[in-house]
Amino acid sequence: MEYNAIVVGAGLAGLAATAEMADAGKKVLLVDQEPESSFGGQAWWSFGGLFLVDSPEQRRLGIKDSKELAWQDWLGTAGFDREDDEDYWGRKWAEAYVDFAAGEKRAWLYDMGVRFFPVVGWAERGGYLAEGHGNSVPRFHIVWGTGPGLVEPFERRVREHMEKGLVEFRSRHRVDHLLNSGPSVVGVSGSVLKPSSAARGEASSREIIGEFEYRAEAVLITSGGIGGNHDLIRKNWPSRLGEAPKHMLSGVPAHVDGRMLSITEEAGGRIVNRDRMWHYTEGIKNWDPIWSKHGIRILPGPSSIWLDARGRRFPAPNFPGFDTLGTLEAIQKTGYSYSWFILTQKIIEREFALSGSEQNPDLTGKSIKKVLSRVLPGAPGPVQAFMDKGEDFVIAGNLSELVDGMNKLTSENLLEYTEIERQIKARDREIDNKFTKDLQITALRGARQYIGDKLIRVAAPHKILDPKNGPLIAVRLNIVSRKTLGGLQTNLSGQVLNAAGEAIPGLYAAGEVSGFGGGGIHGYRALEGTFVGGCLFSGRVAGRAIASIV
Repeated sequence: MEYNAIVVGAGLAGLAATAEMADAGKKVLLVDQEPESSFGGQAWWSFGGLFLVDSPEQRRLGIKDSKELAWQDWLGTAGFDREDDEDYWGRKWAEAYVDFAAGEKRAWLYDMGVRFFPVVGWAERGGYLAEGHGNSVPRFHIVWGTGPGLVEPFERRVREHMEKGLVEFRSRHRVDHLLNSGPSVVGVSGSVLKPSSAARGEASSREIIGEFEYRAEAVLITSGGIGGNHDLIRKNWPSRLGEAPKHMLSGVPAHVDGRMLSITEEAGGRIVNRDRMWHYTEGIKNWDPIWSKHGIRILPGPSSIWLDARGRRFPAPNFPGFDTLGTLEAIQKTGYSYSWFILTQKIIEREFALSGSEQNPDLTGKSIKKVLSRVLPGAPGPVQAFMDKGEDFVIAGNLSELVDGMNKLTSENLLEYTEIERQIKARDREIDNKFTKDLQITALRGARQYIGDKLIRVAAPHKILDPKNGPLIAVRLNIVSRKTLGGLQTNLSGQVLNAAGEAIPGLYAAGEVSGFGGGGIHGYRALEGTFVGGCLFSGRVAGRAIASIV
């Protein structure tokens, strides 16, 4: 055969696998339906956060982490409850991934030139008991250069192999079928799409100008999830999260549509955990969109007051940054698909960051000078742009004007000034003492015991309604689609399994299409920093496994 392996999808998992196979001297064909401008896939757009355990960055900040603590957190978060069937391989992948994150992951990336921002972030803080959901310690390591900085070494490795002739990359090649010979998958066929000059993330033409068919000893599917396909999200939406949102923003481009999941299923691959997914609750509509319904996620600190669509404060532990899916459930069970933050200028200056490489030009551009400017008065530049131009922000000098603006924004008049005033005044009274029964205030005071949060992430506790802390700001928060937590079930070599639990010869999967490994490495929830990391790990594992047998 002309190729040892075919990789379907040029995202991070596909690049990692391709690089590993080519390093071993294998001939690889890499195909993707999008233009070459989209090399690196969704990872390029990411904040570049990676889950690491007991890293030098953590130790320098006085964080005591361990593999045992990380595994305790993972199990409490994942909630695996289908262990004899759908969760069987996902749990095995999870254990292997935590070993990797506590072991060679950082050194492997460091040797390729990946560096990390010195302050470790604390995502998904939980708010339950020790064995419940959430990170017990900060583990969110931001790549210096964000998503592009993480994609770069893998793209470089693949392009070096392209120059040597070991890798061929063919963009605008959309796979429509997997080729079978008996029980084995032996290749792919599909449509050649019209060349497109679309920039990264922009919609590209689906006009067909030709056909193709290629064969190889192994086919690896790394085509991503369903985050851009809202109809499929709603079809798979679990009742435990309430009704599916009638309105959602998209955190990923439209081409993240799940096509290869159904195509692989038609070839005998088994999809598990379809009802598990990861969508963010703090989405704002991009004032300068790149793709349809383009949403940006706020990465909030813990201080903002979180209200439902009718102005009722969410109960503990539905605080900003604590439990994404728990809060998603609480929002959806209100009967509305949006909620509100109310905060002050002091809070937005210290606590608001926006997810995505394009929303963090200082970190993405590796500019120490621009990063240091974050401590200066005023909101960060990208945040200020949303305050000035974004349709989800209301800014006012007092609470009455703020509530009026919130009602005008939705045209639903669901909010009562006196009800919101009562709740915020009650909260503000709790600031007078160092002790409190308000668990959100307890949590933010606890967060400031961590030097990283105190320096750049969590505002000093203060009264929301004190004019000296203003102006007041309200943000309408939308649901923004993101990740598929289930997917093609794979064994620990990345081989796709059939309905009988048997490996399909010649067929492999990695990345989001495989639930980041095993059909669901995260179980029900994620600890964050585990999506791009899961792509890297599952791509590396599958690439090395294929290289060992072809």
